[in-house]
Amino acid sequence: MGLVSEFKEFISKGNVLDLAVGVIIGGAFGKIVASMTEDIITPLIGLVLGKHDFSAIMVGPMKVGNFLNAVIDFLIIAFIIFMIVKAANSVKKKPVEVVEVAAVPAPPTTDQQLLMEIRDALRAGRI
Repeated sequence: MGLVSEFKEFISKGNVLDLAVGVIIGGAFGKIVASMTEDIITPLIGLVLGKHDFSAIMVGPMKVGNFLNAVIDFLIIAFIIFMIVKAANSVKKKPVEVVEVAAVPAPPTTDQQLLMEIRDALRAGRI
């Protein structure tokens, strides 16, 4: 098997294609979350705390503000993924619960009823 044909087989597998789509969508999703954090959430938190830009927060040579931005990004992404997984799980078809119903015995036939009456009469001493 040649190198080119092995590469074609590798690329055409479903897992590789699914992974590629996931990475592309993840990159686009990351941009959306970054914009949401930088343009919406950070200014809202800044209004409460009195600062509009966390990246300016520094403790000595450490850029603590950039770390805070990364933590906020992570929390937003984790929460959104949690909500997506929760929604997907609720949409999934729940397994059908199989309930076994005990079979109701058939009523006794006429012959069986007569035999039971004779048996009961014999036990009672009437015959």
